[in-house]
Amino acid sequence: MTNSTSRIQAVIFDMDGVLIDAKDWHYQALNDALVQLGYLPITPAEHETTYDGLPTLAKLKALASIGRVPDDSEIHETINELKQELTITATKRLCKPYAPHLKAMQTLKAQGRRIAVASNSVRSSVDEMMMLSGLAPYLEFTLSNQDVPRAKPFPDLYLEALRLLGLPASACLVVEDNPKGIAAAQAAGLSVLAVANVHEVTDENIQQAIVELDAFLSNSAGGIVPQSTVFYVNQLSHKIPMAL
Repeated sequence: MTNSTSRIQAVIFDMDGVLIDAKDWHYQALNDALVQLGYLPITPAEHETTYDGLPTLAKLKALASIGRVPDDSEIHETINELKQELTITATKRLCKPYAPHLKAMQTLKAQGRRIAVASNSVRSSVDEMMMLSGLAPYLEFTLSNQDVPRAKPFPDLYLEALRLLGLPASACLVVEDNPKGIAAAQAAGLSVLAVANVHEVTDENIQQAIVELDAFLSNSAGGIVPQSTVFYVNQLSHKIPMAL
């Protein structure tokens, strides 16, 4: 059961770059789709500075705004459909259980904490990756970018997660790796454990972040819940397993 002194009742995970090391799969799948349909690929520098963390259709709208693809919703949907097919193909080949993540989920479940995923990916990718990774049985629910009006960096995904959980933001911790996702979580009033990659998502780091968040909330003056905050792994005592 959850420690009776802890306020944190749920942990909400981003997926790509947090639970699944799939950021390169998405990047390569979109580039392959663009090239197959006669358009220029996104360079690594462009991806890092502009497009990383956005849903595919948002990336295509941004590319259309600078003339890299036509400003045509049907063309965007064709590119998007091909990209999703290529992503699923890569997922079936590459996605597999990762022991540190399974351990982290097992600990959270044993503590009585609730677990959810809120991802900027499409529903098919979320379902496939959670199944192949072995994480699906630990999750109360998953959310995709197709489940809300606006994807990250807007707060809709995290607000919907709070609605489904029936919990206040102060009772939850988010685990995110991307500035757009962190911004979305904070806009929903949630505190965040910011990780650099999937290897930092460990039982030890999550548990220490929960301890830090409990202390942060307990230090609020006059019982007023403070604004959300971001905890970084390098502020925590941690060990990082590096083998997938």
